[in-house]
Amino acid sequence: MKGRCPDIMQALRKVLNKIMNVLAGVSLIAMVVLTCWQVFTRYILSNPSTWSEELVGYLFAWASLFGASLITGERGHMNIPVVVEKMPAGAQKFFAVLGELIALAFSVIILVYGGYKITLLAMGQMTSSLGVAVGVFYVTMPVCGIINVLYTILNIADICKKAKEVA
Repeated sequence: MKGRCPDIMQALRKVLNKIMNVLAGVSLIAMVVLTCWQVFTRYILSNPSTWSEELVGYLFAWASLFGASLITGERGHMNIPVVVEKMPAGAQKFFAVLGELIALAFSVIILVYGGYKITLLAMGQMTSSLGVAVGVFYVTMPVCGIINVLYTILNIADICKKAKEVA
């Protein structure tokens, strides 16, 4: 079982990466198509599409959250390595894990908990042009928060694994 755990973790990371890449890509493609539709209806048909403009705004937020989750999975979030890189290996590991724990706390508190609360609150509001509950569009916050939690756990496991390989 000990040898299979890293394989399962890498398989999970691969699946999460594929899902997030597809979701981010589809969101971006949909934004481009809808923006072209807006231009067409406004300048060619002289009858602007209001629903597509509203949907593009929500899709932009989705693409941003999906992309942020991908960055979390790649450990590409903000850091200042200049000082940490000059420290001993043990301190580097400590600060790498600390950074992941901070990202984990942010994901749990802000995205999962806060996102869940705002999603429930926004289910009573309807979008002006689409006629859909606003909470439907906010549901990506807790979903991406859960994905970020999974990524940070995988990242911490990778950091600890690399530290054991070096030792």
